[in-house]
Amino acid sequence: MSANQQIASTGIKGLDDVLNGGLSAGNVFLLEGTPGTGKTTIALDFMRAGSRLGERCLYITLSETDNELREGARSHGWDLDQNIEVFELLPPESVLDESREQSLVYSSDLELGEATKRIFDVFERVKPNRVVVDSLSEIRLLAQSSLRYRRQMLALKHYFSRYSATVLLLDDRTSEAADKTAHSIVHGVIQLEELAPNYGAERRRVRVVKYRGHTYRGGYHDFTIRTGGVAVFPRLRAGEHRTKFERGLTSSGIVALDGLLGGGIEQGSSTLILGPAGTGKSLITVQFVAAAAARAEKSAMFVFDEELGLLYQRTRAMGYDLEALRDSGALHIEQVDAAALSPGEFAEKVRSVLRDIDAKVVVIDSLNGYQAAMPDENSLLLHIHELLQYLNRQGVNTFLTVAQHGLVGDMKAPVDVTYLADTVILLRYFEAMAQVRRAISVIKKRTGKHEDTIREYRIGAKGITVGAPLSQFQGVLRGVPTFVGNTTVLMDVPGEVDNS
Repeated sequence: MSANQQIASTGIKGLDDVLNGGLSAGNVFLLEGTPGTGKTTIALDFMRAGSRLGERCLYITLSETDNELREGARSHGWDLDQNIEVFELLPPESVLDESREQSLVYSSDLELGEATKRIFDVFERVKPNRVVVDSLSEIRLLAQSSLRYRRQMLALKHYFSRYSATVLLLDDRTSEAADKTAHSIVHGVIQLEELAPNYGAERRRVRVVKYRGHTYRGGYHDFTIRTGGVAVFPRLRAGEHRTKFERGLTSSGIVALDGLLGGGIEQGSSTLILGPAGTGKSLITVQFVAAAAARAEKSAMFVFDEELGLLYQRTRAMGYDLEALRDSGALHIEQVDAAALSPGEFAEKVRSVLRDIDAKVVVIDSLNGYQAAMPDENSLLLHIHELLQYLNRQGVNTFLTVAQHGLVGDMKAPVDVTYLADTVILLRYFEAMAQVRRAISVIKKRTGKHEDTIREYRIGAKGITVGAPLSQFQGVLRGVPTFVGNTTVLMDVPGEVDNS
């Protein structure tokens, strides 16, 4: 792209980011997608962005009426001002007059020629800087052949280019979807898609297929249509976000747990907590949140699985007042609906919270819920990898929980992300002395040494208590260990109620 090339903003921040600024002025672009993907909403935002700059804007509609367009704009709280002219290109009444039928010339020849002439006439009158033509499927039907359609597209392109207008052509792909005539003619192609999962709201994504002489963000990017317009969430690229920070050790606030972790968690690293349901995965993350608050640092929790009211009540009984931390501003906590949120939107939500509160601890509880937002495992791993790399480069300690299937014995996680995390904490149930007990161990730590012991821990009214290494038991991780010592080293807290 030339350094002096002017760029026309689409009016949508995220889409401008994907397009590396917007649409190069004076060129013709194609915005295509099936009905309902948001083409008209994006086109109206494009018009409004030009109007705010004092540009003359012309919306030529062959499919919707002026009233329908304005009603759609009002649904987003918009008014189309005097800088935006809507021109309805409706068939003339003579087309419906049987006495005007021709025997030697196809009626489509007259209709297409007259439609083109009316487009040129209104263009000469308005002299717009920005033009939207909605939609190409109507012109394609009038042309009736690929050759005539291509010639018509070339005529429109050359005419608009002569006046340096930035043009957005809409195509609903309802007729001859395989026809790529417009792709070869226009300067750039933006493609919209709508996906319908088996459960939950529809998902939408955008991809730039072509953009001559201009760099852009490739691949798919999630977007949503909400009151107020379209929100595009550019795919996160961690390599673009680097900051400098001190990589010291972060304490959990529990001496024995810090000892197990080799002194604590290194700042700017990710920790995965694995274990079956009920072993205390969420509680360990809450302990790190409480320790951060004690250091006057802020945290963010994104809870996929548990209702917040129940989480507040359950952790309060163990000495953690999350509501008080939230009210004081030390904690941002929110419930995430996996069925209504795309991975791209979730990544943007995390980034937004970091910008707002400068959190040093981020908790994603759990990855099972995050997986529900993206059933495709391969894409899930790529999203998690980019998100973890981004958070690490911001100096954030990230904690992810994963619930494994089963309670004892050979258990498996729904998705293997152990290789992505810097530290992996493994929680297990085991049977001993006619009781079900819990064990904790650190099986991986990239950033330094850690204990290779397995320790028992308890969850009680005072939170988490970590005991001595289970040196006289063998097979704890299998769930049914063998006692090989002379004296028991199991934790015994008489009179304390297990609140887990």
